[in-house]
Amino acid sequence: MSLFRLSRAIVGALLSAFAAPIVAANPTPVLAAEGEVIIVASLRRTPANKLAASAVVLDQTTLQAPGAQHFADAMAQVPNLNFAGASSRPRYFQVRGIGELEQYEGAPNPSVGFLVDGMDFSGLGMVATLFDVGQIEVLRGPQGARYGANALGGLINVSSRAPEGSDSGEVSATLGTAGTYGAGAVYDLATGANSALRLGVQQQRSDGFRRNAFLGRNDTNGRNETTARARWQWNYDDEHQVDVTVLHADLDNRYDAFAIDNTRTTLSDKPGRDAQRATGISVRALLPGPGEAKWSLAAAHIDSHSVHAYDGDWGNASSWAPYTYDYTYQANRDRQNTTFEARLESPALLDDRRFAWLVGAWHSQLRESIRERSGGIYADPVYPDVFTSDFAGTSRYSANTTAVFGQVDAALPAGWQASLGLRHERRAADFVASDTTLSPTNTQSGGHFTLSRPGDYGTLWLSASRGYKAGGVNPSPQLPARLREFGPESVRGLEIGWRRSSEDERWQAEAVLFDLRRQHLQVRTNEQLVAGDPNTFVFFTDNAASGHHRGLETSLRWRPTTELEAGLSLGLLRAELAGVVRDGTALPTRDAPHAPRWQFATHLAWQNPAGFHARLDFTGMDAFYFGNVPEHFRSHAYSLLGLQAGWRSEKLEAGLYVRNALNRQYTVRGFSFGNEPPDFAEKLYTQLGDPREGGVTLRWRF
Repeated sequence: MSLFRLSRAIVGALLSAFAAPIVAANPTPVLAAEGEVIIVASLRRTPANKLAASAVVLDQTTLQAPGAQHFADAMAQVPNLNFAGASSRPRYFQVRGIGELEQYEGAPNPSVGFLVDGMDFSGLGMVATLFDVGQIEVLRGPQGARYGANALGGLINVSSRAPEGSDSGEVSATLGTAGTYGAGAVYDLATGANSALRLGVQQQRSDGFRRNAFLGRNDTNGRNETTARARWQWNYDDEHQVDVTVLHADLDNRYDAFAIDNTRTTLSDKPGRDAQRATGISVRALLPGPGEAKWSLAAAHIDSHSVHAYDGDWGNASSWAPYTYDYTYQANRDRQNTTFEARLESPALLDDRRFAWLVGAWHSQLRESIRERSGGIYADPVYPDVFTSDFAGTSRYSANTTAVFGQVDAALPAGWQASLGLRHERRAADFVASDTTLSPTNTQSGGHFTLSRPGDYGTLWLSASRGYKAGGVNPSPQLPARLREFGPESVRGLEIGWRRSSEDERWQAEAVLFDLRRQHLQVRTNEQLVAGDPNTFVFFTDNAASGHHRGLETSLRWRPTTELEAGLSLGLLRAELAGVVRDGTALPTRDAPHAPRWQFATHLAWQNPAGFHARLDFTGMDAFYFGNVPEHFRSHAYSLLGLQAGWRSEKLEAGLYVRNALNRQYTVRGFSFGNEPPDFAEKLYTQLGDPREGGVTLRWRF
């Protein structure tokens, strides 16, 4: 199907969806006033310069930069945020060293929440393309009061651009190296006196920066990503507002990322697939309540279908001759998740209002099934025995979660403010596999207490928090019964921070010190169930005794002139795990995986009144462990250079981009196990990040 026909079909489907009755939707736009950034992921919508918490906001300019296609392209701007590879796009994230590493094994209760316009895609971050996205907020630290068990380490909130009713549109095109090309279109129109609709669709393709020498192809790791979105808003007045978003994301990517010699040249004879097709809808409403209070109502539903398949031996018959060695793996994951939230809140603290409150209830219904298939053959010409395996299994997981939460804010003497937020949550889960039925139930509580003082010298805050994460099951049917269940985890956090902007907005600064203590932490570990069979190398979740994460996050943005801007962000982290037991033996304390001890992001930007602009980004991170103890393999520290240049006017924009301009070789994931006959010695296998790439982006507004 051509791109034009595909775009027309998707937009038509989205328009048809609005023929159905609309129930409710959203309160306020992301940008409440020109130049004022509003954090929408906190319990109360708060101006960014007054938020008493560590947060990074990636704005529209950053997210719509030339060549930016996915959240992965902007993540380096957020120190103390990392992701684990082993997929075509990031699915799982680590904030301050807390987060999962693998994309399939483990009950779907991630440590880092991931929301897209109110739709819960936690653990499914692959859908985070940047097309027509207006803002991404990264809240670092436990968000127990805001989002409960799915935000132990932090919360990432993606907000699309709100409609303006301007009867205008935009078309864009990208052409780049590695066979990259794409096109997108957006149209914004008024649908009534107080309502507006924004429609958009985009498709982008790439060869995927790998070459399969055995098959003679450059596209076995290719990307084919389509995003379509419709957002409708009705704003009658400050007390009657509705916001509806419909999202369809179809990432039909191939997967051929690992090579036997750890290069970007692969030898697999059966390349895999890493695909996700997801459709979601969120409906949010702001309605008047008793007195000055307001009701905020929200509902969302997602339906996601994922396929992850790979060549289990990463080679072909010639690679392993004279041995016969050939394995494949495929997992199909289907997830449906429905969430409801209702909250009643008073007006926020003002000069004449000394007390504010909110109360609410939240419910989630999650259903997930995984269908796994793996098999293969191994034969040694010296011995007559032939080893074969053929495994097929299905597991089903469901969880009903209900929470009640509240927050009170009070003005104190000398300009200080206090905020107390609490959340109580109960999760009842069911796991069914061919030979196992488990029904774990968890009841947990968390929250925060914050003292803050906004003033002429910036906002100063001191916060104590408790986050939590439910226990659960390891859904993989391959696991023995003894490894199926794991217990809940909790974290206690202390944070002191300061944030200030100059009156003329020429500079902004922030510094945050944090200390996190984890109890019964859930760690990823692994075991090879059958020697010589790579498909039985499985990952699962277990509990360790404790963890201690502490560090510093600081940033500075300065505009020495109206045309120049410089920025520096730095994250320092020491994340240690203790009490990990393997085969009855306590292992030594060691850094957590995917928790580099330092990360930085710097930029220098120039904007000329005539429309010419340029930007340089220099980012980097320290080495980090790939897995939990006792695995000792680490990445190497690296830094990346990105360049942008272009010209923009009111109607036209043209931009050039180069990412990884120095063509650095760096790793995003690593595994250590035996995969090469005949002795199957343990070896580190790594997935490399993308090499140097460049291109041009054109945009026309009408």
